[in-house]
Amino acid sequence: MDLKEIQNLIKFVANSGVAEVKLEMDDVKVTIRTTLEGNATETTYVQQMPAQPMLQQAVAPQAVAPAAAAPAAPAAPVAEESKYITIKSPIIGTFYRKPSPDKPVFVEVGSTIGKGDVLCVIEAMKLFNEIESEISGKIVKILVDDMSPVEFDQPLFLVDPS
Repeated sequence: MDLKEIQNLIKFVANSGVAEVKLEMDDVKVTIRTTLEGNATETTYVQQMPAQPMLQQAVAPQAVAPAAAAPAAPAAPVAEESKYITIKSPIIGTFYRKPSPDKPVFVEVGSTIGKGDVLCVIEAMKLFNEIESEISGKIVKILVDDMSPVEFDQPLFLVDPS
């Protein structure tokens, strides 16, 4: 996580009215607290997690032997999905498949899309941002449920470019 992503997260939390947010990703732990009584106070803690405990777990021979048999089966789906292009969220916000509740969804699984077609809307700080496709192809999978929160760079759609 870089400084700009942390600043965007702080702004998002401050405008959302939430009192506290804790976010843990791979090696970064972020806690943001806001107190909005009389005077506004924001406390942000960013902590880098040590990489050493993860290395110790990987070196342990007892953990490696049983785990080696399990990943062999899901290798085929991973190889199959590698031919697809993943469309990721450019911002933090709430994912919507429709432009409004009474309108039809932008795309369904199996929809053919072109470059510049609107795929979804992400609401961030009361602004609705249309997410357009940068590629042409066919929607293979929708990875996010309607009206659910999404993070920056979170996969949204799998597209078959052929």
